[in-house]
Amino acid sequence: MPTLLIKNIHTLITMDAARREIRNAALFVRENVIEQVGTGAELPQTADEVLDLQGRHIVLPGLVNTHHHFYQTLTRVVPAAQNCDLFHWLTTLYPIWANLTAEGVYISAQMAAAELMLSGCTTASDHLYIYPNNCTLDDEIQAMQTIGLRFHASRGSMSLGESLGGLPPDTLVEKEADILKDSQRLIEQYHDNNRHAMLRITLAPCSPFSVSPDLMRESAKLARSYPGVRLHTHLAENHSDVAYSLENFGMIPGDYAESVGWLGKDVWHAHCVQLSDDSILKFGRTGTGVAHCPCSNMRLASGMAPVRKMLQQGVPVGLGVDGSASNDTGNLLQEARTAFLMARVRDSNAAAMTARDMLEIATIGGARVLGRDDIGVLTPGMSADFIAVNVDRPQFAGAHHDLVAALIFCQIDRVDYSFINGKKVVDQGHLITLDLDTLLEKANQIAQKMVEP
Repeated sequence: MPTLLIKNIHTLITMDAARREIRNAALFVRENVIEQVGTGAELPQTADEVLDLQGRHIVLPGLVNTHHHFYQTLTRVVPAAQNCDLFHWLTTLYPIWANLTAEGVYISAQMAAAELMLSGCTTASDHLYIYPNNCTLDDEIQAMQTIGLRFHASRGSMSLGESLGGLPPDTLVEKEADILKDSQRLIEQYHDNNRHAMLRITLAPCSPFSVSPDLMRESAKLARSYPGVRLHTHLAENHSDVAYSLENFGMIPGDYAESVGWLGKDVWHAHCVQLSDDSILKFGRTGTGVAHCPCSNMRLASGMAPVRKMLQQGVPVGLGVDGSASNDTGNLLQEARTAFLMARVRDSNAAAMTARDMLEIATIGGARVLGRDDIGVLTPGMSADFIAVNVDRPQFAGAHHDLVAALIFCQIDRVDYSFINGKKVVDQGHLITLDLDTLLEKANQIAQKMVEP
């Protein structure tokens, strides 16, 4: 089995139980699994592949993105949707998204993944919930297998159109029997519950205002009949979301989720900006996770999620960049910094969130939300997913007294190296698994056709 040695690491952030930060460190990988970590003197001095970082890089676990909509990369900054709240933003963009094609799904997924990978992401979950023009989740899966991102593919769905009291147009919804049939097909065709898996399937009815309670219950039943298949949806994103839940179900969102069986260690919800204190307690008791998406929440004026309160109650919290039409970027390092600052503003407390707290959320927090015990930590037996950041950059000038905290305090545009499953995917700041210039050109062509057909 091939071996890999990363040596002369300035600081290795392990994220292990002791939260060790090892100076003058090295990391040794056999095939796709970490075999040893420690000081350079403690580890082997050679391997099949050696990367000498010359004492100039911090190495840390790859970041985990727990919520995204890759296809929205094609509809960034659409003028009519620039100044809308959530519901108006959706109703403005639904007709444009109806022009999505299978090629658009494939190219947008690779474009989103490229942006994520360059910003330190090594594992991502994506929530694809519209399937016009014969689009399938398979298109996205194939795109990720080519680019090399560890992937949790969420089979999203919308079944409740405007005629039945839902938000999406009837032309974009599916029959619930068809949704469940395709969900089962995808699980049986692609889901890998083995340790170090590169692909897992999630069932993800879009939101309380776009699917029926029956679909929520049946999706949960189906997912729980297979090992390791998780559940994901949007919940309590803004005040209108809460009002819809009260009007249509007679319950606040957290209670609605409980009523349809959507609490538990196999469930995570996106946003939860307006989650009640009682619901936070229930999430903590049941191990129900949350994908925190601060940039999108600010962009749509949805509010600020009570992340510190969630963490205090034991709620698993990870980061999500959300769709690139409501965030308008997919930079996970930026998302971490924004989440860090937002927590302090929300609680009017400069100690509400530390830089190391946020690094935990971005790594092991995301791993916990996705139900993984093989990523997010750099220790023997873990997947070889890690990133390296050069400390000799303008953003770190004057910050060398605490370069670990500087990863969050200082704005970093991209990582210098990234390895996923033991394979190099970013080399000296450049993505090497595909031609980025060609991808950019193709993405812009498809985006123009979608917005101006």
